[in-house]
Formats: sequence, structure tokens, C-alpha cells
Amino acid sequence: MKIVILERDSVGTDIDVSCYEKFGDVTIYANTVQRQVAERVRDAEIIIGNKAPMNEQTLKDATRVKLICLFSTGYDCVDLEYCRSRGIQVANVVDYCTDAVCQHTFAMLFYLLEHLRHYDDYVKNGAYGSQERFSNFDLPFTELRGKTWGIAGMGHIGRKVACVAETFGCNVIFYSTSGNSRCTEYQQVDLDTLLATSDILSLHCPLSERTRNLIDQDALEKMKKTAILLNVARGPVINNSDLYWALQNEVIAAAGLDVLEKEPITSDNLLGRIQDSNRLLITPHMAWASTEARARIVEEVYQNVEAYLRGKARNIIS
Repeated sequence: MKIVILERDSVGTDIDVSCYEKFGDVTIYANTVQRQVAERVRDAEIIIGNKAPMNEQTLKDATRVKLICLFSTGYDCVDLEYCRSRGIQVANVVDYCTDAVCQHTFAMLFYLLEHLRHYDDYVKNGAYGSQERFSNFDLPFTELRGKTWGIAGMGHIGRKVACVAETFGCNVIFYSTSGNSRCTEYQQVDLDTLLATSDILSLHCPLSERTRNLIDQDALEKMKKTAILLNVARGPVINNSDLYWALQNEVIAAAGLDVLEKEPITSDNLLGRIQDSNRLLITPHMAWASTEARARIVEEVYQNVEAYLRGKARNIIS
């Protein structure tokens, strides 16, 4: 069995991936960019990847491939229709990073809501030590209790965030980006209501034609001026240029992003010009990447491969 791991470092070099050697001959690449994919998978029977594109261009000469396993839940890098036409099965990993992404969602929120960068700088630059009073709160902040927390995408992560937000005393509402949500624990609303009502709006939806540019200038103009927008979903769910416009013109209060339209960030992304961390926080697509989550994803892919070799379907999406 010939197995090719295209993006070994995407799970971190601190996580052991030697478990896959049990299945046969394993070729490991630290990282793989688009122009390298076709040559590297040419003789593979099983491909393990993450963001490397899996389509006709990259797979047409890989005549032996039967299974593609992803170190991720999202599969927008895979041309499912082409894989079906070739009889190639595609398996992802689900619910491996729910706790990590939920945790990061709240980390970003509190950083922005309580102006933590400002207050940390205030202490470290000597301003706090030179004042007479015991406290400083020159940038006011509010409590979460009583606020409306809006969620776009009520899957595993959305539900986890909703549960925690409710614990803080928030009123939780959500918009179903698929239109097929079975969630009955929280109030489902239409998109316009979500935008107009939410004090905090967090995005937890997959990338699809329905969600690409879901948050554009029109959507941002419908939000509260005091609203905080959080994206831990997929970068293209928010139009980055429109968000830059909204932040520059104080259309919304702040945004926290763990994902961008193009990753890593490119020099032409206008958001890179905003240096005010009280208005914009960007982290490098790390919300999912707790040590526990990364170890879990390696184990889950291992089980996907093992199931396939036993003739059983596990986490097969195509």
C-alpha cells in the first residue's frame, strides 16, 4: 500500500504520524503547494492532505489512488464530482476541534471586548505606574450578560459556542446557512434579523456558494455600530475588502478573524493595513490547532484509513 502524506507539518511537528507506517509504504512531505501535487501523488493509492487541491489537474495521472483522507473537516479543496467520476473515496474528520475553536472564539471576543491590548500596553509602557489612582478604564467595556449573540452555522462548533454564550447570560439566535438546521434549542432567524440584532456575530459555517461573501458591504451596513464580528469559519465567508471599509468607517465596532480570503495573508489584503488591535485582531488560522485537537485528527485519519482497508465506510463524504 502506497500512502503519500502531502502536508505533514499542517498537524505540527510535535505530533507523531508514524502510526501510518502500519499500513504500508509511507512517503511524507512537510508541505506541498499546488504545482507539486500531481508529481507527488502519481503513484499513491491513499493520499493524506489538508489544503492541497484535489482535482482533475492534480489527480489525472494518479491512476492508482482510491482514497483521499483530509486532516480537516472542510473539503472545499476537493473536487468531489471529479472524485466520484473516478471512484475515489474522500474522507474527512468531524468534531475533532470543537472545544479548541470554541475556546478561540471567546479568546478573540474578550481581547476585543475588554480592549486587552490597550490595557496591557498601558501597564507596560509605564502609564499605569505614573498615575495616582488605583485603576484605569479609559476605554469603557461592557458585560456579556443581556447581549444578543448571533451565530451563522449551527453545527457542532456553533452549538458549543451557543452553550457557552448562554452561560454568560447571552440571548442566542442563529441563522441556518444550509437552510436545513434541525436545531430547536435556540431561536432561528433570517439573515437580516441576525445582522440587525446581534451584538456579537460569530461565523461557524462551511464555505459554499451560499456562504461565500455572506458578510459583504450590504450585510455589514445592516449590523449595529457597536457589534463585534468573529470569523472562525472560512476566510471567503467575509469579503475582506468590504470589512476593511466597514472598520475604517466605524460601521461596526471591531472584528476578530482567524481566517482570511487568501492564506497566508497577502500584501494586497487591505486588512493588513489596520494596525489598531482594538478594532481588528487577526490570528494565523490557529483556532483549531490545540495540541489535543491535532493529536485527535491524526488518530481520526488513522481510523479512516483502517476502516477503508477493512472495507468499511468511515467519515466518507464522497
